[in-house]
Amino acid sequence: MKRLITSALPYVNNVPHLGNIIGAVLSADVYARYCRAKGYPTRYICATDEYGTATENRAREEGLSPKEICDKYHAIHAEVYKAFNISFDYFGRTSHPEHIEVTQEIFKNLETQGYIVEQISEQTYCEHDQMFLADRYVEGTCPHCGYDGARGDQCDQCGKLLQTTELVDPKCKVCGQTPVRKTTNHLYIDLPKLEGKLGSFLEKSSEDGHWSGNAKSTTQGWIDRGLLARPITRDLEWGVPVPKVGFESKVFYVWFDAPIGYISATKRGFPEDWKEWWLEPETTQLYQFMAKDNIPFHTVVFPAALMGTGQNWTLLHHINSTEYLNYEGGKFSKSRNVGVFGSDVLELQERIPIDLWRFYLVYNRPEKSDANFTWEGFVEDINSNFIDNIGNLLNRVLVFYNKNFSGPLGPVTDPNQIKFLEEVSSMGKQALEELEAVHLREGLRQVLAIGRLGNKHFHDAAPWKLIKEDEAAAKQVLVSLSCLLVEVARLLQPFMPDTAKRILGLFEQVDSDYSSVGQWSGLESATPKPAEIIFKKLDPKEIVPLGEAYGGKRDLENNPKPIDPKEAWEKVEMKVGEIIEIAPHPNAERLYVEKVDMGNGEIRNIVSGLVSYYQPEELLGKRVLVASNLSPAKLRGVLSEGMVLAVQKRKKLEVIFMPDAPLGSVAYLEGDEPLAKPELISIDEFFAAPVKVADHQCRLSGIPLMVAGTAVCTTTLVSGDLG
Repeated sequence: MKRLITSALPYVNNVPHLGNIIGAVLSADVYARYCRAKGYPTRYICATDEYGTATENRAREEGLSPKEICDKYHAIHAEVYKAFNISFDYFGRTSHPEHIEVTQEIFKNLETQGYIVEQISEQTYCEHDQMFLADRYVEGTCPHCGYDGARGDQCDQCGKLLQTTELVDPKCKVCGQTPVRKTTNHLYIDLPKLEGKLGSFLEKSSEDGHWSGNAKSTTQGWIDRGLLARPITRDLEWGVPVPKVGFESKVFYVWFDAPIGYISATKRGFPEDWKEWWLEPETTQLYQFMAKDNIPFHTVVFPAALMGTGQNWTLLHHINSTEYLNYEGGKFSKSRNVGVFGSDVLELQERIPIDLWRFYLVYNRPEKSDANFTWEGFVEDINSNFIDNIGNLLNRVLVFYNKNFSGPLGPVTDPNQIKFLEEVSSMGKQALEELEAVHLREGLRQVLAIGRLGNKHFHDAAPWKLIKEDEAAAKQVLVSLSCLLVEVARLLQPFMPDTAKRILGLFEQVDSDYSSVGQWSGLESATPKPAEIIFKKLDPKEIVPLGEAYGGKRDLENNPKPIDPKEAWEKVEMKVGEIIEIAPHPNAERLYVEKVDMGNGEIRNIVSGLVSYYQPEELLGKRVLVASNLSPAKLRGVLSEGMVLAVQKRKKLEVIFMPDAPLGSVAYLEGDEPLAKPELISIDEFFAAPVKVADHQCRLSGIPLMVAGTAVCTTTLVSGDLG
């Protein structure tokens, strides 16, 4: 079977950081190199994702055209990936003409098959700039938490997903004026109509392709919530034109056209045989690499779009999705100079060779949970796990051999050394099995385990003593360790290609495929070369201070250290209240103003963004859970003295109703006492104690949230975030 490998298209409007690199391109590169060494027909395809609002915004900020911005940053991406030794078979661009051609053809086929529908929706419109405002062109106040810097697609404060029309007091990011609402006609892909085909595909692919755990759970979450028709067009200028009468002024939504970039890049790079890879699924398996935020677009939307064309496309076989790599306990941020970006790695190449970056990133690949880059950990992992292991063994073996022996290694004849190499061979095969299963981090760690086995063997055999008694036996130890080092180098090829080549060269070997793993007859005529230092140990006194230059020691006021959720909970108070009055907000049609009885005669005035989810009669008289010690804040001119708490998952929301709880009851964590916390806190302090829902139950750090001896639970939503 051919192996078609893709990494998520990097967005072109910024420089990739270490998390971007390991989340997609480097992981895919390791697997592609493995596949080539195994002899599988392999294509590794990627491209820069160049359309959409983020590009237009960046162009406006830098005083360039969108095309000029794309040209500039595509070149930066290409330079970074070349430095990281990423072995693309083709690295393209979604602004290439082939991309427009393929995207429009797929759309036309979807329309012919009856999977495209038109819908009229209300969108924000700037009368000053005379244009509809896509999500990132609008900022305003979040209707859920009151944060006044929320974007039109998401609130960075509370994490809620938003529509531009939901923002309170919205402002156009271009001119600063308040937009109005206008209706506009858009095209949608009818996902509900494709649900049957999609369900069969997902069941087979996730099982046969052994999807990663977060890919399965994220995809199932989309299916469980019920598929909705999704818009595929936007009112923008920079994008793939829509080939339909009446939609000439619109372009395709970037989430629709970007995955098609895998196909269009293959077509541009290999015009003669691209169909053999994309339209012959019987002979091709598609492996896709990305971070977790891209999962549903690759497991649901992209496959659905291809199936809807009626053509026999190659569909996803295996998805490999990582969690996030953080930087020194926080997020990477180019604007705040926090984190190591590709351009920084280029500057540091003389001090830190690229293969060491590749090693560290794969060794710490966030496969099942988020990982955290620290400069101290960077130095420790490289020195302890590679240089003191593989580098040390290589140096000891070559120094000892060249000091005491000369000429070719000769065959391994000692039964003890043959038995030792059988163990090496077994461990090598285990490393290949891990790579075959796309367990990249475990594959690398298995290679390192072989190195540790070699160091132990050198220590236990003590050839410096043995040579005094039995020179031939001492040489046999060195021969077997030379075989082990060659095995390590062969297995390191996907992870550290330049380093592997150097080690092989020291034993007069060249790059080889994996058919030679566990076989050492080619070494018999090889003469080991004099020892050389592959890498000098990293000096903590030299490397760790780089944290200051790259934001590792961040200003604590603007970038505080992560807070323990349990510690943050010590400040948070939630109480049961009853909604006794409810009315529309006088200045905002998406908000309610409620009178809430908190018990003991205390009546609170609370503003909440529940209009889109509940009718007044569904809330009136209901007992709810309230964030009761938030500092009062004015929302659109009305004072709010708390927050009615609800669970949200994507676009669905469920208020936490507490019908049987006494008024004024305080929420607490299981095992604790229900203590009042009257000191007022900010919205930031509230969300520092994130309560999440799993299997209907509200929990903080896995501990159930309780009220009056009863667990706080949802009725409808199985999972989500409380806020």
